[in-house]
Amino acid sequence: MAQNGGPPRDDLYVPDRFELLRDVGTGALRTIITPVRDALAEIDVQFADMSAARRGALMILRGETGAGKSTFLDTLGLFRTGLVTERIPASESVAEALQSKRPTDGPRVIVMEGREALGEASAEFIEAAMHGINSFVRSEAGRDTLVVWPANTDDLADLLTEKALKIGGEALLGIGEPITRFSGPAKGQFVGIAERTVGALNEGASLAALGISEEAADALVQQATTIGRFLALVRGALIRNGANVRALMAAEQFRLWTLVIAGNEPEGDVAALTRGGYAYADIDRLLTATNANIVADLKKQPDQLGILGTVFDAKIIHVDMMTALAVARQYGDSVLHQEMADLGMSTSAEPKAIERLLSGELGVLLSGKSLGLRKRGGKAGNNTQAAFESLALIATKKDGLLNKAIGAGLKEVGLIGSFQTERELGSEYKYYSDLFCERPEGPIRLEMMWRKSTSRAEIANYVLSKLGNYGRAIGLLS
Repeated sequence: MAQNGGPPRDDLYVPDRFELLRDVGTGALRTIITPVRDALAEIDVQFADMSAARRGALMILRGETGAGKSTFLDTLGLFRTGLVTERIPASESVAEALQSKRPTDGPRVIVMEGREALGEASAEFIEAAMHGINSFVRSEAGRDTLVVWPANTDDLADLLTEKALKIGGEALLGIGEPITRFSGPAKGQFVGIAERTVGALNEGASLAALGISEEAADALVQQATTIGRFLALVRGALIRNGANVRALMAAEQFRLWTLVIAGNEPEGDVAALTRGGYAYADIDRLLTATNANIVADLKKQPDQLGILGTVFDAKIIHVDMMTALAVARQYGDSVLHQEMADLGMSTSAEPKAIERLLSGELGVLLSGKSLGLRKRGGKAGNNTQAAFESLALIATKKDGLLNKAIGAGLKEVGLIGSFQTERELGSEYKYYSDLFCERPEGPIRLEMMWRKSTSRAEIANYVLSKLGNYGRAIGLLS
């Protein structure tokens, strides 16, 4: 379900087949893919034998569905310099496709795609294909090419071997074992691969952000025979966990965004506690940034905490002092302006408040855009610092006045439709949000962290406390 303010949070990407990863880019693949060293060694032996024989060869690669055969073959170039992988789709004639191939300047692997099960390739088709492969590997175009035929079953692997030996003999399959066994990455690597896959494809999210603790992940490993199966189990856990939270939140599909507004301009600390261009709260970083009691309490329920961060679309957003002051002057009501005047602050109109709201982090995110590369703002002058200290003093006693001004400003510039202050949340545990903002895509609850000065640990403690309160309010946390 798409939501404005970033990609859909209940649509995290957890593919279990490599075909779905081909378009993610080499950088992401280098992060995700783990070398299967035994299989790479078999590839090295095959190419060494081909080089000595001055001809190409056929490899029958037997592995279970989901073991990672496609991943391994498609990413050989990440681990062997100059090696390229090409594919012959199931819809194409093998002989005709090979006849169209040109000689290469380096090693090449050609994969028979979509023919891994016996039902996908008849005996007649296999025999015709073998004739085409045998001719190709003996030609100039096929001299540096290893043709790989993946197989999911022993029946297909045996039939391929039988046909290959009949048509090309050992010259086609080489002198070693006719069938190469592929088991994929070891079970001990499953969790690490899943962590990197989830992180690379989901703005740096962790398994914890999916509600899967270390213990839960280890339990899933025991159920999985292949890496593909493990990733499918991870995705299934995500769906179940997310469905559970959304069922508890049936009355309102809201989002929880924390605004950090402090006199020491802690945008660097905010960035360190978030991930990606949409300022998503990073649960792992939050938990390690503070030793407050809330951490020990929440760590007792790590699965639920991770789910909350994901389903609540939790964000941490920096609002600079100049914006806060401009909004207070431009959109504050008479009560707030009296408080400001009593402290010697200016209450004259500030038209730049509109521009500051729209161009700041909050405005960009509410507009559905990514923050991109964050640039540190200029250092505030002494007058600005002194004025904000007075504003922070008001916030210690009457922060509702300042929150109301922000709501009024967001409405005025068209970023929200309406707002309420101190809106009640939940039924099992009564809690009130600082600012409840209505939008066509659904409401957003803003929590305002007003401080004269703050730190990374204090921000982490504040956000975790809010997540804990929200979790208890909907009955997810005890």
